[in-house]
Amino acid sequence: MDDKVLSKSSTLADEVFDQIRTAIVEGELAPGSKVNEPQLSKHYGISRGPLREAIRRLEGCKLVEIKPNVGAKVVSLNREQAIEIYEIREALEGVACRLAATRAGTEDCTRLRELLAHHEQQIQSDNGRRYFQKEGDLDFHYLIVQLSSNTRLFNLLCGELYHLQRLYRCQTSSEPLRPEQAFKEHHQIVDAIENHDGELAELLMKRHISRARETLVSQLNQIVMN
Repeated sequence: MDDKVLSKSSTLADEVFDQIRTAIVEGELAPGSKVNEPQLSKHYGISRGPLREAIRRLEGCKLVEIKPNVGAKVVSLNREQAIEIYEIREALEGVACRLAATRAGTEDCTRLRELLAHHEQQIQSDNGRRYFQKEGDLDFHYLIVQLSSNTRLFNLLCGELYHLQRLYRCQTSSEPLRPEQAFKEHHQIVDAIENHDGELAELLMKRHISRARETLVSQLNQIVMN
């Protein structure tokens, strides 16, 4: 096959991978729903080849499950899995926050403040009903881990499980009162980082994630009851 054709196919797979990943994380493709290849192929205007490559990559991100003779489906929100992920996040993001407090400079803290100002506009425009952050540098937690300057820690928290974490975080962003409270907690964390108080920064981050976990578990319990 011509190199240009291969390159184009790969680019299409990359694009549809990003689009479907976002659709899953933001709930457009519901947890537990079947991945309908003909429908998605038509929706994104691509052939089955690049689409299937994208779906295999989504499986690698733990966002899609593929079973023989059944096909692919979006991962279901799982209470036990959620607790495990949040326990890991609480421990490791706490460490990342402590390191960020000792290593972040004035410009880094300014970036965090500017990011929170952007998030505040988002919350106000949605009347405090939702606090969902875009990925990468627009994600407060991602930026904190980045500022820890610990490559292994970054790979653990922002690697293949990153978007699965975002899927669960998106779930809590729609909980009444949680968005505004989370925003206040983020400000407190930045205060501690700016004051280079690593111990307090770690404590605040762990407490923040613990509260998010409690919110999510409560939501998942409600889903089971209904």
